Amino acid sequence: MKILIKILLAGLPVFLASSCRKYLDVTPDNVATLNNSFSNANETQAYLFGCYANMQSLSDVRRNAGFTTSGEIIFPINLNDKTTLGGLSGDAGFTIMQGLQNSANPLLNYWDGYNMGLNLWQSIRLCNTFLDNVNTPLDVPPYLRTRWIAEAKFLKAYYHYWLIRMYGPIPIADVALPADATTGQVRIPQQTVDSCFNYVVNLLDTAIAGLPAIIQNAAAEQGRITATIALAVKAEVLATQASPLFNGNPDYSGMKSKDGKLLFSAAAYPAKWQKALDACKAAVTAANAAGASLYQFKLTGNVTHMSDSTKQLLAIQGAVTESWNPEQIWTLNPQFGWQYMAAPRVTADAAANVFAIYSNFSVPVAESELFYTNNGVPINEDKTWDYANRYKLQAGDDAHFYYIKKGYTCLKGNFNRENRYYADVSFDGSTWFGSGNTDDNNPNYVNAVNGFAAAPDLLRINVTGYWARKLVPYQTVFGQTSVGYNYSWPFIRLPALWLLYAECLNEVNGPGAEAYQYIDMVRNRAGLQGVQASWAAYSSNPSKPNTKDGLRQIIHQERRIELAFEGQAGWDLRRWKELQNVLTGPIQGWNTDPGRNNRSIAGYYQLVNYYQPVFGLRNYIYPIQTYDLLTNPNLVQSLYW
Repeated sequence: MKILIKILLAGLPVFLASSCRKYLDVTPDNVATLNNSFSNANETQAYLFGCYANMQSLSDVRRNAGFTTSGEIIFPINLNDKTTLGGLSGDAGFTIMQGLQNSANPLLNYWDGYNMGLNLWQSIRLCNTFLDNVNTPLDVPPYLRTRWIAEAKFLKAYYHYWLIRMYGPIPIADVALPADATTGQVRIPQQTVDSCFNYVVNLLDTAIAGLPAIIQNAAAEQGRITATIALAVKAEVLATQASPLFNGNPDYSGMKSKDGKLLFSAAAYPAKWQKALDACKAAVTAANAAGASLYQFKLTGNVTHMSDSTKQLLAIQGAVTESWNPEQIWTLNPQFGWQYMAAPRVTADAAANVFAIYSNFSVPVAESELFYTNNGVPINEDKTWDYANRYKLQAGDDAHFYYIKKGYTCLKGNFNRENRYYADVSFDGSTWFGSGNTDDNNPNYVNAVNGFAAAPDLLRINVTGYWARKLVPYQTVFGQTSVGYNYSWPFIRLPALWLLYAECLNEVNGPGAEAYQYIDMVRNRAGLQGVQASWAAYSSNPSKPNTKDGLRQIIHQERRIELAFEGQAGWDLRRWKELQNVLTGPIQGWNTDPGRNNRSIAGYYQLVNYYQPVFGLRNYIYPIQTYDLLTNPNLVQSLYW
């Protein structure tokens, strides 16, 4: 399937490039071409793969608000060359947090795709056209036609869902309008948020019935939609609908359609959580039946020495970077292309080739402090952890030999942390297993003060002193000749589904054994005790897991830790209405600029306010471009824009 998609999508520019500036692409452009596209089974299947095209493009983290506007990773604002992230406006998604979002030319503009090359209305139109014509060819076996229809319906549902998460109330493009559609037919108004969600869920239900539970022929069909994927997405959709952003949000209760209809529900309905809970249970059951399980580390390549400690870190990281493993419920075909943005320089060879590693994906201090202590509780709650002196300095010791360079002086806050911290984040003094050195008894390490990782110039710089290690497999080698170990981007992992189930259980029933069980299964892989045991033994708030509000906080932090840097946190923080709180304070990092720190420890370890993010109520919902409002007077602008 990976090969088929890449080949077949290249031949579809007539469908994907035309009419990109229509407010809503719902009518076909070339009837003669459409007749050819459905002349036989092969042509029809090729058109279906065209419907998949923009779904594959969503794997690009530059285009994902869940990645670029989450506060997990920032992109430097003072670079003298902003093209280091390639085309499509490069770092535009990251600049939203700087207050540069606007309605005249919105950033991450999925409404009409202007300046993004990705128009989801056009994708929906392709799906509708496919569904209108899939019965035309006579050489398609009934079982195959049923599957194709189900795939197109899933894709149409997901494209609508992506738009709902960004814009709230949207028009529903359920049918492909005829080529001679009137202006009035094309100018579709927005529907209420609940109507939009219900439409997506109903469409998913019809798709699930026609989808296979698993992919039988992985070599040919990897990446295609299954019923297991669709059930997991349905659970996420319903949990999003039940969450505070869309369920009785008083901040958006004043948003009305042109005919005066309230577009957001004025009251919260707890029953929505029950629907989400039922959907989560069905998705977990389906995942189990399909053989989903946590990733088990598998050694690839030659290794000089690997301790059990290192193996545990690689098992955590490999859940993301080992493609198509049983933990990945839904993985998209395109490969992650930004390893050189997430890696530090740890070898002379890499430092000599200034184009090998840019390191621009910078993890703020606040994100690094989100991870637990080694006792499995937040660092500001652990009674045994020296939170007040976390910014003091300390030398690496034997107890942290496989995590921090022995004898190297670095931040005290890096010590006695949970395994996911060491697996996901690199910092000054942290060891780095890989990049050509697979001996963890004599590892490479990050020297951000005056070594290889110190910024060579203002273009190839990490501005906070923390790297998203999770995104760089140990097999990748950077240097004069770089060798990439590429991996496809996972959209849904099994732990995400478990934690969503626990969240819904808590929202419906409050704390209980089953909710603890599913949280603890995630924590167990990280080497942590269960929630109740950890809080009882180590937390200054030992009763926290025993209340609904307390367990909610724990689940939210657990999701942010487990799914860090995977493009999920930004969506979660939005639906919870917590992103505004996360972005209240300044983005902080260490003084990584060698021009200011004089390459000294004292100069480096000065906390710097890099910039103040701008995020208010209006930023929870994206603006519709002014041009589109003029083109379709039946639309209303997102509130506060």
